[in-house]
Amino acid sequence: MPHETTVPWEKKIEYAKVSDYIEKSGSQAARRIPQFVIRIIEKIVCQEQMNASMARHHDKLGTDFLTAMITELNLTLAVEGIENLPEKGRCFFAANHPFGIVDGLVLTHIIAQKYGTLKAIGNDAFMYIPHLRPLIASVNVFGRNPKSYVKALGELYDSDTAITHFPAGEVSRRYQGKVQDCAWQKSFITKAISSKRDIVPFHFGGTNSRLFYFINGFRRFLGIKANLELLLLPREFFKKKNSTIKVRIGKPIPWGMLDASLAHADWAQKIRQHVYNLSDGKEQLFFTL
Repeated sequence: MPHETTVPWEKKIEYAKVSDYIEKSGSQAARRIPQFVIRIIEKIVCQEQMNASMARHHDKLGTDFLTAMITELNLTLAVEGIENLPEKGRCFFAANHPFGIVDGLVLTHIIAQKYGTLKAIGNDAFMYIPHLRPLIASVNVFGRNPKSYVKALGELYDSDTAITHFPAGEVSRRYQGKVQDCAWQKSFITKAISSKRDIVPFHFGGTNSRLFYFINGFRRFLGIKANLELLLLPREFFKKKNSTIKVRIGKPIPWGMLDASLAHADWAQKIRQHVYNLSDGKEQLFFTL
């Protein structure tokens, strides 16, 4: 794969800095957080480790960075169904979201290896990481998307570029006693139909740490709306070092199959269940392809 443009480099650059994010948030309450608390948060989010990893790969951008991080974490990818990837990448590659960072890294890596280029629909917070900017199609998960985001997404859907997506819109939590995604959003069904893109289902096996789900359950028990457990995602990322990531790829689901027999929201949940069935070898339960 050809080498891509390098990231601007300074010896001591800090790509991730909690204090900067707090300052830019515009929240007066956040700005009143004591410095010692900020330092604790920096430890929790592994700020130093994150910056060190990104600095080590300052000359990597886009797909080169994906490969470098998989190598640094010494991840073993156990991928089944690679033959199900279509020859042309003009599809939605949709997956469950058990890890929060590593699954995104692996999903985009697999697609990049096959098609050379892609766009990942993701939280605009990823734009803080310059290494990833060429790969991200930004969305604002906390409010309305600006016109520039909407225009860029429209152009992307009309292009031949492969698109990766986590339709849950958030990392898996424990629901009904089982770690799984929340209900999938219907937008990827709507866009698959309007842009005539088949959907290629991916299933990731595995979970985050018990601490992640304990914090989630504890803050929900207390009625705290802020997703405090998300602070642990960088920690979960580094805990995956030397791990085997299991991925199963299903057969493409033709966009023409997504007919008016179901509402778009219902199709989204049906494909969500289909993805989870992949882990049990029950791919044909919902779709005869």
